[in-house]
Amino acid sequence: MAGIYIHIPYCRKLCHYCNFHRSLINENTGIFLKALVKEIELRKYYLDHEPIKTIYFGGGTPSILDISEINLIISTIGNNFKFDDNPEITLEANPDDLSRQYLQELIANTLINRLSIGVQSFYDEDLKLMNRRHNSHQATESVACAQKAGFSNISIDLIYGLPGMATDKLKSNLQKAFKMAVQHISAYHLTFEAGTEFYRLLNDGVLFQLPDDESLKQFELLTNLTQKKGFIHYEISNFAKEGYYSIHNTNYWKQKKYLGIGPSAHSYNNISRQWNIADNNKYIEGVTKNKPYTEKEILDATMKFNEYILTSLRTMW
Repeated sequence: MAGIYIHIPYCRKLCHYCNFHRSLINENTGIFLKALVKEIELRKYYLDHEPIKTIYFGGGTPSILDISEINLIISTIGNNFKFDDNPEITLEANPDDLSRQYLQELIANTLINRLSIGVQSFYDEDLKLMNRRHNSHQATESVACAQKAGFSNISIDLIYGLPGMATDKLKSNLQKAFKMAVQHISAYHLTFEAGTEFYRLLNDGVLFQLPDDESLKQFELLTNLTQKKGFIHYEISNFAKEGYYSIHNTNYWKQKKYLGIGPSAHSYNNISRQWNIADNNKYIEGVTKNKPYTEKEILDATMKFNEYILTSLRTMW
């Protein structure tokens, strides 16, 4: 049982906290998709014929893809790998991309069966601070529309520990999520990552980190409230109803094989770890012109043992 991660690096707007490999959407998207498809074909033997249990579209903003582009990627995977029965196929999405029509087409015309919606907050002032594209109304509406379209496996992302964020605001965000009856919540404490706009503002004295005791108070509130609502705290930042763990992410933490497709994507096959170059143009050139676009390390017994400890410590297992 193995997974495939697809990295879509393009965004319509760059969030101030994000340090994942991403860039503003441009005219190279079509060329990029051709390279992505070719990489899937080139790496068809990496997982040693293990059935594909999960596909995860991450980014960036995968919801910029139209239905035909999503189907092209999934069908290319199907032509080169064997699917397990009922694979979990997740699409990360921005709320403002999830129109009623788009959601209806996703459920009717693709194999996407799980959504991970980047809500982050239900407060407009927080969303503006983070430079998110959507507003609080769109956050609420996207979840409701996804449920009406027929999605029954929905995760939302929330960020807490924002500069000046009161604990009551986190409580309100969680209560809204509970009221929506989503199956999964990923809640991340803000980290000021080097190279981000937030990191620059922190160093310039414009933003300040929450005191440690306040961060701890928010984490304890998060764990207590989710537990009371029947969510299982199965990984440090992830909470799910019974039967709704993210299979894809859980397999990372349990050292299952996975193949990463796209710029900056990582792969693991129990023998080595491999990662693609975090540069869109160099990635496209490498794949299309058979030039190097990856780095690789062979994992010895000590490295595997250390990884087992570190990834396991993240989880309830």
